[in-house]
Amino acid sequence: MHKPRPLKSSENRIFKSQSINPSSSSKKRKMDFRIMGYNSPLLHALNHMMDLHEDDANRNPNAASRVYVRDAKAMAATPADIREDPKSYVFIVDMPGLKSGDMIVQVEDDNVLLISGERMREEEKEGAKYVRMERRVGKFMRKFVLPENANTDAISAVCQDGVLTVTVEKLPPPEPKKPKTIEVKIC
Repeated sequence: MHKPRPLKSSENRIFKSQSINPSSSSKKRKMDFRIMGYNSPLLHALNHMMDLHEDDANRNPNAASRVYVRDAKAMAATPADIREDPKSYVFIVDMPGLKSGDMIVQVEDDNVLLISGERMREEEKEGAKYVRMERRVGKFMRKFVLPENANTDAISAVCQDGVLTVTVEKLPPPEPKKPKTIEVKIC
């Protein structure tokens, strides 16, 4: 039986290798599909199970938790644009394949805007299997520290064609303080 060769870094994450089926008398060739990379559903499920059963007693207290590492990857993989308009800040985030119920926009610690969501892989239909899996699944997340003049009570979010637009209104500029005149009394 022919063993598949090791994957080179320059090759595609999903590749085909041919092998001879020894049980077949006609020695037909079959396709051996291998799914590599971090976005495979199997690795996603295994990471999730490891998060649930992590033994905290045996962990190094200085090591990063799996949840932290997963969130850091989600933040690095979620592209965003930030635009400052005269009266607002606009955050434009790609959230492909998510419905409005799958997205969360919230403010933490009075000045941190958190945009997150999770896209799950569709269940396979009976008799069908994936030949290639490239679309991103998993968690999408970004955190932004809002400036002091951001009005956290006036935030709106709209998603259109997989692009989420969050608008944070600016507070009106403070009026300059007028000098206070103190009346001088004569004794």
